[in-house]
Amino acid sequence: MCTLNGQHNVPNDHETAARDNGKPKTYSALYALQLRAFIDAAEDVDVDPDTIEDLLEGLEDRDEEEEVQESDLDDDSDSENLALPAHERHSAIEESGDLDDLEVETEVIEQLKREADGAWSKEEIRKMMHHLKERGMSSFVREYVITQNIPIVKLLFAFGISLCPELRNKQPQTMLYFLRVAMSKELHLREKLSQYNTIADAVSLIQASKRMVVLTGAGISVSCGIPDFRSHNGLYAMLKERGTYELDDPQQMFDIHYFRENPAVFYSFASQIYPSNFIPSPCHRFIKAIEDRGKLLRNYTQNIDTLETLTGITRVLQCHGSFATATCIQCKRRIPGNEIEKDIMEHRVPFCTVCMEAKRAAEEVRQAAFRKKAKKRGRKEWEEGSDEEDEAIPVGVMKPDITFFGEKLADDFDHALEDDRDKVDLLIVIGTSLKVSPVSEILSHLPHSVPQILINKTPVRHINPDIVLLGNADDIVQHLCEQLAWELPPPVGKRLEVPSLARPAKRTSGEMMGKPEPTRVAKSHVWLFEGAEGGKWVRDFERRFLEENVESESRAMQGRVPNEGPEVKKSRTG
Repeated sequence: MCTLNGQHNVPNDHETAARDNGKPKTYSALYALQLRAFIDAAEDVDVDPDTIEDLLEGLEDRDEEEEVQESDLDDDSDSENLALPAHERHSAIEESGDLDDLEVETEVIEQLKREADGAWSKEEIRKMMHHLKERGMSSFVREYVITQNIPIVKLLFAFGISLCPELRNKQPQTMLYFLRVAMSKELHLREKLSQYNTIADAVSLIQASKRMVVLTGAGISVSCGIPDFRSHNGLYAMLKERGTYELDDPQQMFDIHYFRENPAVFYSFASQIYPSNFIPSPCHRFIKAIEDRGKLLRNYTQNIDTLETLTGITRVLQCHGSFATATCIQCKRRIPGNEIEKDIMEHRVPFCTVCMEAKRAAEEVRQAAFRKKAKKRGRKEWEEGSDEEDEAIPVGVMKPDITFFGEKLADDFDHALEDDRDKVDLLIVIGTSLKVSPVSEILSHLPHSVPQILINKTPVRHINPDIVLLGNADDIVQHLCEQLAWELPPPVGKRLEVPSLARPAKRTSGEMMGKPEPTRVAKSHVWLFEGAEGGKWVRDFERRFLEENVESESRAMQGRVPNEGPEVKKSRTG
C-alpha cells in the first residue's frame, strides 16, 4: 500500500481502505494514529520489510495516486500518538459524525486505560526504566521478554503505550519492533546529571576517568584543511553551491546506489577528501594524550581521513570506514588503499585488475570462437556478435572501504558498543552534529549515569549532555590540557615546533594562547569559547534557564516560609 512517492498509506480517522466480504470496514481513530506512528518511527528504528508488510496486513490497496491527507492525521503523528490520551482522542472520533462509533471508541479506550492502569506499579516501572537506561535494549529484552516471558503488550504499558486491539495479534517480530520503538523513545529522554556543570567539573571527570569513550566527527579535522559535511561552509554546501556534479542532493555523492550507477562522479571529486599531506589537529593529539595515560577505552570516529591512525591512536574504531583499503564491488577482492591512490588523485575510476584480467581472458575465448564461426558464416556476423558479447562482460569498480549511505556499518561497531557499554565511565563528544545513524545513537545506548561532555562549534539540540563547551574544538581541548597540566603529543614530523602547554605560575590559558577566557551562559552547564556559534539557541537557553531558576528559587522560598519564626515572617510582610 504505497503512494507513487513510495510512502505507505494508512487509514485516516474518518474512512477505511479495507473491505470485509464486500462491506467497508471502518478503522478506529486510535488504530489509525498508532499505525501511522509506528510506520513513521521506522525512520529512526531499523525495521525489515516483513515487519512493515505485517503492519499493513489487512489493509486493501487504495488507488496508487491517492495519498493520506495530513489534515486527517495530527501534524505530530509520531511516537506521541502511541500513548493513550483518551480524553484527547474524543474530538477526533466525534468528527466522524457517527454517535454509535463514538460510543464504541470511547468504550474501547476506557477499557484499555483500565488495563494499563492495573498493569504495573510505579516502583516496577521505575526499576524497568532504570534497567533499560543502564543496561540497554538487548539486556532489557533478555530479562523481560525471554527470561521473565512477559507479553510485549503488557511491557508496553510501562512505556505509556496501550496497543489498540487491531495491533495486538501481529507477528512476533512486529511486536518486538513495537517494543524497540518504545525503548528507543525512552532512551532518548536522558536526564542531565545535575552535579556536573563547570569546566573544573570537566577537568575533574577527565582526571578521574579510567575508561573513557571519545566520539569524534568531521569537526576535529577542519583545522587540518579537511572540510566538514554539514556546516554552512561545509562539504555539502560547497557541492550545492558549485553545482558541478548535477546532483539532486549533495548527499548523493556518498550514496551507494548512485555510486554503482555512476562511479565517475565520486572519483571526479574524491581527491578533495583523500587523506594526503594532512597533519593531525590538537584534537587528534588530545585523544592520543588520553590513550597515552591509559584512560582511553575507545575512540569511535566517523571520519574517513585516518588521521587517528597517523597520530598513533591504537584504540580507534573507524565507524564509517576509511581510504585505507578498497574493495571491488563485483568480486569483493580487497586491496590496500594506496593501490588506487594514483587513480583518485588523477580523477580516474579504478577498476579491479582481477576482473579486468578475467574480462580479457573471456574476450580471447569468445573471439577465438567467433573467428571459428566467421570462417563458416562470414566476417560481418563475427564483428557484430563480438561487440555484443564485449558489452555483456562486466568489470568491477574498486570502491574505497568508506561506508556510503545505504550501506550497513561493519559488525565491529555493534560488537564494540556492546563490549564498551558496561565499562565506560566518561563520554566526550567532539566535533560532530550527531546527524548520521547509527553512530548518532551511541549516546542513548550508553548508561545514562555515565557523564557526558560535548565539545563542538554549534549546539547539538537533540541530546542532553552534562557539560557543553561551544567553540573551536582545538582551542577548547588546549584549554583543558592547560587545566590538566598535560602536554599534547607533537604532530607527526613537527616534533621540534610544538611549544609546551604547561601553565606557568599566575597565568591563565587565555593569556598563554592570546585568546579570551571562556564565558558561562548564566550559571548553567553551557560555556562559550572563541568561535562558538550558539546564536539564537544560546539566547533562548539563557532565557529559559533564568526563568526556571527564578521559579525554582520561588518554590524553595515558599517551602521555607512556614519554618521561619514569627519575627522573620513579620519583617517580610511589614
